[in-house]
Amino acid sequence: MKPILFFLVIILIFSCNSNKEKKEIDWSKQKSIEMNQRIAQKEKLNIAMYLEHRKMLNMQQTGSGLYYGVYKKTEGDSAKTGMEAGVRYVITFLNGDTCYVTPKDEIVFFKIDKTDIESGVQEGVKKMRLGEKAVLIIPSHLAHGISGDNNKIPPITPLVIDLELLKLNN
Repeated sequence: MKPILFFLVIILIFSCNSNKEKKEIDWSKQKSIEMNQRIAQKEKLNIAMYLEHRKMLNMQQTGSGLYYGVYKKTEGDSAKTGMEAGVRYVITFLNGDTCYVTPKDEIVFFKIDKTDIESGVQEGVKKMRLGEKAVLIIPSHLAHGISGDNNKIPPITPLVIDLELLKLNN
């Protein structure tokens, strides 16, 4: 028994050696760019597969990568930068799981392009008119990016937002 105990103590001592070589991390700006490109390509493919099964959405894509489709059109005022928008929303993932919903009978207000609301929502609401309903598909770089929202939205997650624009104030 003593030889085994002695052997374990020796192993423990050597495993705790503080003079271990420090491994340098081989990372560069180019590797970051390549990683981001791979993430964007994967998201684009996942979004394309999502849309393939939902052709009735009639989506358009902006230069930033936002997909939007207005499914209830009106002739109301257009949303513009600086206005206060009052919206209701349902936020889901591409797999259909719901993560956030506006509480019943509540409206969420934000200043367009003047708040920390996701840039994809800011861009999407400016494609809408008062009273319209739209579906936005927001790639992670326009949503919560590599950090998620530290609650229900994981890192690097595209979002599907069903958005209703109920109020516009100057």
